[in-house]
Amino acid sequence: MVPHRTGSTSITQSTDAAPPAAHPDPRAQEPVHRRLETNWSVSLFGTAVGAGVLFLPINAGLGGLWPLLIVTVLIGPMTYFSHRALSRFVCASPEPRADITVVARTNFGEGAGRLITVLYFLAVYPIVLIYAVGITNTVDSLLVNQLGLQSPPRWLLSGALVALLMLVMLAGQRIMLIITQWLVYPLILILLGVTLYLIPSWDFSVFHGVPSAGNLLLSLWLVIPVLVFAFNHSPAISQFSVSMKHTYGPRASERASVVLRRSTLLLVVFTMGFVWSCVLALGPMGLQSAKTQNLPVLSYLANSHGSPFIAYLGPAVALAAIASSFFGHYMGAAEGAVGIVRSMVDRDGSLISDKRLRAAVAAFIFITGWIVAIANPSILSLIESLAGPVIAVILYLMPMYAIHRIPALAPYRGKASNVFVTVAGLVAVSGIVYGLVS
Repeated sequence: MVPHRTGSTSITQSTDAAPPAAHPDPRAQEPVHRRLETNWSVSLFGTAVGAGVLFLPINAGLGGLWPLLIVTVLIGPMTYFSHRALSRFVCASPEPRADITVVARTNFGEGAGRLITVLYFLAVYPIVLIYAVGITNTVDSLLVNQLGLQSPPRWLLSGALVALLMLVMLAGQRIMLIITQWLVYPLILILLGVTLYLIPSWDFSVFHGVPSAGNLLLSLWLVIPVLVFAFNHSPAISQFSVSMKHTYGPRASERASVVLRRSTLLLVVFTMGFVWSCVLALGPMGLQSAKTQNLPVLSYLANSHGSPFIAYLGPAVALAAIASSFFGHYMGAAEGAVGIVRSMVDRDGSLISDKRLRAAVAAFIFITGWIVAIANPSILSLIESLAGPVIAVILYLMPMYAIHRIPALAPYRGKASNVFVTVAGLVAVSGIVYGLVS
């Protein structure tokens, strides 16, 4: 096929030349769907902002101000280029309904495709469990510390909360996007309000001095994986890219890049502004105490700051962030689970219908999320040991390999951004492995 030109880039479906299509895709001339793109920008922001609001200030702040300053400069390009590459990987398939699991099997073969599908599931599914724990702890803390009520039985509270989140997802993608908007727009405003409100509490004295070059590099090496996780919205990228393909056809990759730029800008401005404000207001001792209590930083602030404003807005922000992030990560986890079954058990769908399979996946995620929420493991340990390494491989390294392997992605080869993403991915993976071993 003749390449479809989209701005400065192009997506080719084959290396062999072929006559131009007699009937060009009418979607190539369609106008930009502003509302759809805005909805997805907000949804992608919501997918990532949960971890950034809940746990990023704790681990990133404990490394000191200088590493935090450096990663503040780096995280924007890291987030945009990596997610853009993953979206291009999905958009490279001409099949509008082909998600990341289908594209992986098509381009890498059944064996490698299955492996990528399993890794994709393992990168996303633990985060769904993390949010099941997070929302249970946040609501329990709100009931006890702000409302003065007794802590309800954990099995009952966690079951009700996880079931409520699941009901939104089972209502459909359109309903999920609408509810995400209701959550994220107020979340952005409240985040900004909390960030500005904490300014009088800033204390730079506890972070005095400049670390040695060795300590600075070590802290930077260990904090990058935390940033990779906190700004990760890859679980929603596959369905987002499928939506772009359905709407724009050959222009999908071009328009997806525009949306991703907007979501990245939102994340860097609002999340990193919030992180800096929390770190400077709490100091190292407060951050360590929040980590020890296994609480989101906002819940800790609500309990320790002594301000009615923070006491009630803190848990509200945490709940909105958890819910919006849960929705995006559930999409990825369900997609990966369905892909595993389809690739290993029922490839043609003759044994299990799509409806029955998705219902079974929903039941599995609900039951396991409920069990983990009752067990209440350390959230940061789950992030570091389960989610972090696989996310870095799937988000940073796999798309770079695909660009050099898949003919449809040939126009994107030889770019400086590819080197940047590859190096960032290797640093993230090595930092995670070092943290686990040490």
